[in-house]
Amino acid sequence: MEQNLLQIKKAKSGDIEAFAELYRAYYADLYRFALYTLKNPDDAEDAVSETVIDAFSSIRKLRSEESFKSWIFKILSVKCKQRFRGNDDLSEDYLANIPNKDNPDDFAGMMDLRNYFFRLKDEERLIISMHIFAGYTSRETAKILRINANTVRSKESRALKKLSAWLSDE
Repeated sequence: MEQNLLQIKKAKSGDIEAFAELYRAYYADLYRFALYTLKNPDDAEDAVSETVIDAFSSIRKLRSEESFKSWIFKILSVKCKQRFRGNDDLSEDYLANIPNKDNPDDFAGMMDLRNYFFRLKDEERLIISMHIFAGYTSRETAKILRINANTVRSKESRALKKLSAWLSDE
C-alpha cells in the first residue's frame, strides 16, 4: 500500500512510469469490474482504456493519494454506465476467459454463477460489481449513481436473492 501511495504521488507530479505502474497494479480489477458489468470484453477493454486516459489526464486533481482506488473506480463506473446499450450477446468463449482468482477447482459452479450474474439487469450488475469488485459501500454507490442509498441496498438485496434462487434451482 505504501508503495502505491509513492507511485500515486509520483504520478500526480507527472511521472508517466509511475502511472504505468499503477495501471499494471489495478488493471485486472478494473477489467474484471468492467467485464462483469458490461458483459462484453471489447466494451470492457474500451471502458478501461477510456478510464485510464481520463485518470491520467486528471490525476493532478486527485486530492488524496489514499482515495486513488475509489477515484479510478468511480471514473470506470461512469464509463460503464455510459456504455449500457444492448450488450446481451455474450458468447460462451468470453465467459470462459473471465479472470477468476477465487476457486479454479469449482469451474462448473463458477460458470453457473457467471451465467446467472449476466442474466441480471444492467443496473443490478453495476450495483453488485461496485460493491464486490470496487469495494464501494451502498452510500458511495448511491452517490455515484445518483440514487438513494436505500434503493441501492434494496436493489442489491433483490439481485442477490435472484442469484441465490437461480443457483438453488440447480
